[in-house]
Amino acid sequence: MISTHVLDTSIGRPAAGVRVALARQEGGTWREVATATTDANGRIAEFPENKPAPSTGSYRLAFDVGGYFGGRQVDSFFTIVTVEFILRDSASHHHIPLLVSPYGYSTYRGS
Repeated sequence: MISTHVLDTSIGRPAAGVRVALARQEGGTWREVATATTDANGRIAEFPENKPAPSTGSYRLAFDVGGYFGGRQVDSFFTIVTVEFILRDSASHHHIPLLVSPYGYSTYRGS
């Protein structure tokens, strides 16, 4: 399973309403397999692609942070934050959080 959540560190709260696209690398190209929007708690508990479980391979999450900050009428240096990762065990839960502010971001493999 692949999940994520977004925390807006500039306000110390979850970032609700962030559109996130999940893509899988196939050959030399990326194919979008699912999109979702963070809930009121800044979470996407599960992408539609997770059923059945995603197969091993390279994946990418593209977070539309420009749209999120624009909706809050906040200038942002970033428009899209992209996180690429390798799913080596399709049976494991892969949680990729994003901590974001208008001028910086950080990510890690969560649990």
